Amino acid sequence: MPKRVPASALLLLSIACVSQQPSTITTPPTDGTGAYSTNHYRNLLAEQGHTQKQIDAKIDAAFQQLFHGDKSSQAIYYEVGSNTNGPLAYITDVANHDARTEGMSYGMMIAVQVNKKHEFDAIWNWANTYMLVTDPNNPSVGYFAWSMNTDGTPRSDGPAPDGEEYFAMSLYFAANRWGSGQGIFDYKAQADRILSNMRHHGMLTGTPPFHIHPEDPPFIPTPRPGRPINNSPRTVGPMVNEESKMILFVPGSDRNQFTDPSYHLPAFYELWSRWGPAEDRAFWSDAATTSRTFFARATNPTTGLAPDYANFDGTPRVSFNPNSTNFSYDSWRTASNWAVDYSWWHKDSEAPILSDRIQKFLLSQGVSTFADQYTLDGTPLSKRHSTGMLATTATSSLAATPGPTPKAFLDELWNTPIPSGEQRYYDGMLYLMSLLHTSGQFRIWKPTTATSKPLSANR
Repeated sequence: MPKRVPASALLLLSIACVSQQPSTITTPPTDGTGAYSTNHYRNLLAEQGHTQKQIDAKIDAAFQQLFHGDKSSQAIYYEVGSNTNGPLAYITDVANHDARTEGMSYGMMIAVQVNKKHEFDAIWNWANTYMLVTDPNNPSVGYFAWSMNTDGTPRSDGPAPDGEEYFAMSLYFAANRWGSGQGIFDYKAQADRILSNMRHHGMLTGTPPFHIHPEDPPFIPTPRPGRPINNSPRTVGPMVNEESKMILFVPGSDRNQFTDPSYHLPAFYELWSRWGPAEDRAFWSDAATTSRTFFARATNPTTGLAPDYANFDGTPRVSFNPNSTNFSYDSWRTASNWAVDYSWWHKDSEAPILSDRIQKFLLSQGVSTFADQYTLDGTPLSKRHSTGMLATTATSSLAATPGPTPKAFLDELWNTPIPSGEQRYYDGMLYLMSLLHTSGQFRIWKPTTATSKPLSANR
């Protein structure tokens, strides 16, 4: 693979395109009564009667299969040589033949949670080498291109905020668990840079075609039915809306000024209000509160289903995606987001209501057979039953009222095999993260004095 501009050089590029909006926090955020404060994480799988040995074996088997299993039918993690920063590896969406910031950042989060520093660093190295936009003439400079071919060439020249969010959070956890190193492995500095850029990226305009790196050929997207190539000038700015205090679906022009409910991660925002750049901490504290209110607004009052895209008031957003107003693939994650927030912070009194609501509806559809897409009022839009959606709904048990309903989802998760075959990417990522969440092993790694020196070995 060709050499790329070193990611360490991006610090200079990002400074050049940042428009500072200083804000200071005046009152420290309250810690709530969840796991952040108590250091106690519910082990829902143990509550179901499984031993810790059985739980650990199931998690280890899922990690080994998805990261190091058969490359043709099981694995989604692929190591592909090395560069001056060490080994390179990508996580691939097998069905779509690409590597996405979503999956790359999920892979890093899983790796730090199960103490696999080698895999974490290899994924981060590949992301910085190929996905990071370093061409100053590309208005997305400083962000990561959300979709790349597995040979490191682009399939997109712009970012998706969910990937940047998980990159930042996994890097903070890595800094706190292993200690920061140098260059791209100065985890905390890298996380700080991503968060600062997400909020302060300048409003930059350019005309396609764009380059990911200055020495690359221009990226020419492949035309898709109903979506002709748009070569008009494009403006890219911050990934947040300052007025609404919400994450955007796409950081860009006015047509992109809406949100994706599954991108709302108040559990992470609370941590960023404590660990992130000082000038942004008040913003993230407010964003956490905003997202909790938004979840209740965006979900259907009967089914608990959220749309893929939504306006800032929570109403479904009509967009280029034909399922933008329906409960579809992005939407699966929304329930796990509010449940993890509830588990860590216990600040959202609506979360148990929302979890009970969506679990009651999907149980009525059959815990082993519910469809993976619906209208918000509950009309099925597919015939496929997806492991990934089961996994996120099982994770919502962290906020659900204990009883037979969440037990049904947890039992189904336990009895479902590790995803394999063509759909193993998204289903597999969500499945493994759900096992970690529901076993109490997806944890907040806090700063300690032990993080002053980097570690190098896996568990």
